[in-house]
Amino acid sequence: MSTEQRNPDTYDLDRLQTPEIVMAINRADQAVALTVASAIDPIARAVDAIASRMSKGGRVFFVGSGTSGRLGVMEAAECPPTFGVPADLFQGIIAGGYEACRATAEGAEDDAGQAALDLAERGVGEKDVVVGVSASGRTPYTLAAVRHARALGALTVGIACSRKSELSRQVDLAIEVDTGPEVLAGSTRMKAGTAQKMILNMISTSVMARLGHVYSNLMVNVTPTSRKLLERAVQIIMQLTGASEAKARTTLEKAEDVKTAVVMLKLQCGVREAREKLRAARNLREVIG
Repeated sequence: MSTEQRNPDTYDLDRLQTPEIVMAINRADQAVALTVASAIDPIARAVDAIASRMSKGGRVFFVGSGTSGRLGVMEAAECPPTFGVPADLFQGIIAGGYEACRATAEGAEDDAGQAALDLAERGVGEKDVVVGVSASGRTPYTLAAVRHARALGALTVGIACSRKSELSRQVDLAIEVDTGPEVLAGSTRMKAGTAQKMILNMISTSVMARLGHVYSNLMVNVTPTSRKLLERAVQIIMQLTGASEAKARTTLEKAEDVKTAVVMLKLQCGVREAREKLRAARNLREVIG
């Protein structure tokens, strides 16, 4: 696998001056975005297929071990505050359990038998989507997870950083980005991890856009659970309606969410009518244009 090979550009890594080490890492990272760009079509196909499942009540599970698993857990955790979706809509499953997010549990990646148990614990079924994430594309835990998910009728997607991987052969939709040798040989937390993070961001954000959880490029479903997010919510309302800050704040207090507040201000209606209009529409754009 290319991710396990030595990078000829960094044979002298230990002999370089500090700025040179940093520059070598940066040069390698710059190539990652272009590598991911080569997989736009399969990523887009995965987004459409995932959005279709989710529109019918399906959930998304990001499954992996080590760095790949941690990235999946992080991606899933970011979706509720960003898009205002239930906490169980996107879930991260990591070999070794959530404890493996902060402590190494590298041996857990070989426990293929545990994968089916972890999916069963979450009630994965035919409506759902399981996204297997593996730099090598051959992690036993991840392979077992997608095989079991496919047997259940779930849609399976694979994200691998090597070509013609076993993971790609096991899933319905394969996304392969060959990130090549790492600056530090075999350390796939680097370029491979960066590529995986980019793809996961693309999938979750694109799916949420397709399902109406954003308006323009604004996170109109943001849950204002902190001061920062409250200020963001107020700014979104001001930008979309032209209301003053004071008006945006008082309307948000009445509405309890950004989209309802926007409809109230744009259409000059009350809370109940605004909510009814939103329930009857697929997204905010259908209501306010």
